[in-house]
Amino acid sequence: MNGFASRIEPTGPTGPVVLDHVRTVADAVLYEGYLLYPYRASSHKNQSRWQFGVLGPPSAAPGSFGEEPGMEMQCLLSAPGNTPAAVTVHLRFLQLQVREVWRRGEDGSHTAVGALNVDGVSVLSWDEAVEREVALSTVPLAEPSDHLHTIPGGEDIEPLTDTHGTPVGRIVRRREPLTVRIRTRSTADGGFVRLSVTVDNEHAGTAVGKDAAIRASLIGSHLILQAHGVPFVSLLEPPAEAAAAAARCRQRRCWPVLAGAKGTTDTVLGAPIILYDHPEVAEQSAGALFDSTEIDEILTLRVMTMTEEEKAEARATDPRAREIIDRCDAMSAADLQQLHGLLRDPHAPTPAPGRGIAGLRDAEPAPFDTGGAPWWDPAADALVRPASDAVVIDGVRVAKGSLVRVHPSRRADAQDLFFAGQVARVTAVLSDVDGATHVALVLVDDPAADLHDWYGRYFYFAPDELEPLPVEAPPEPREERRP
Repeated sequence: MNGFASRIEPTGPTGPVVLDHVRTVADAVLYEGYLLYPYRASSHKNQSRWQFGVLGPPSAAPGSFGEEPGMEMQCLLSAPGNTPAAVTVHLRFLQLQVREVWRRGEDGSHTAVGALNVDGVSVLSWDEAVEREVALSTVPLAEPSDHLHTIPGGEDIEPLTDTHGTPVGRIVRRREPLTVRIRTRSTADGGFVRLSVTVDNEHAGTAVGKDAAIRASLIGSHLILQAHGVPFVSLLEPPAEAAAAAARCRQRRCWPVLAGAKGTTDTVLGAPIILYDHPEVAEQSAGALFDSTEIDEILTLRVMTMTEEEKAEARATDPRAREIIDRCDAMSAADLQQLHGLLRDPHAPTPAPGRGIAGLRDAEPAPFDTGGAPWWDPAADALVRPASDAVVIDGVRVAKGSLVRVHPSRRADAQDLFFAGQVARVTAVLSDVDGATHVALVLVDDPAADLHDWYGRYFYFAPDELEPLPVEAPPEPREERRP
């Protein structure tokens, strides 16, 4: 995954370096959901892709499930006064590219096939994507703008030959032409300027069917705005004098946040997912994994458990999937340790500019001594024994096998409240890195309690939410509720 973590860096004028820095973050948005683990074309979850920022064709047939064709975002800037003010607008998205494999017949004709084996290597038909960017330079804030752009389609042919140089087929890549309109307008609001940016897919013709609709769509659409002569105002944490104007900004399928180095206010990223100001790609991330709801460590370990046949299919599915598989296969134990992350002090002081990551690197605790055992090995901490550790509650020793009555109280959610008054059996007593104690439970009268215990699926409560019960005392029957 490409996770996000705040970073402070020396600020500087807006320019190519800053824009490339923001693009790195925006790429995590651009490729979110592009291809999911296990990164294989045959995987059910990869049969329905392109989840975020899809601007569908406006004339899609009802049965094509085409997405809404437009998005709009409103951001806030300080009043420019007598200084000429303008913005540069960058619209970024993916254009779908159909990759078809054709097998060459003995007569020289070609037939489209789902897969072709060339010298023991599979070549698959698949939908790829090409990055696109439309830039509007120095759009004045003082007047509205309206720009129509055409992204050309095309067809590329790549011949396939075996090791003897004999033609065995070809790969045909096709792209549909796209048409997009970008409009801007500004409105004065309480001493500030509210800037609206609207993006619409204006693809001509009717798209019939799901495949036709996505081929005529803008995928992963997002905006990068750079201000000239006037700063942006945070909508997440506006100053008191801008709070009312910020609350009047409206978003439609696109949410703006300040981007670039923390402390700068000249760049905004408008994304189809809600981020926080100054998002960053986590420094531990070695590369994209296309699933920011996961963490790199888990996905990397999962990739490493795939069979060679599964990895071969993933490599054949997409060039970006091949990069992921190859990167995970090449990881050393030290690389995996880096993915595990760091313990950081959120109260550490901010260092002088250029001294690292918000003081957090200087505040790292001493390394955890595992005695030579890998951190994922239970032998790394022989002092922790969840199966035999205990905690004293109201003078009673509670350990694995103890019976307790549950009284949820700590920020209890709806599920916790269903357990109120229920009797549970303790399966383990655990401690976290902050020294807090957690008691793992299964409900006694849950018919699936043994199954949950076998799988290790427990409910966790704090000691002060539990009432110890005598082991020999049978649990009270649940009150039967009738409608």
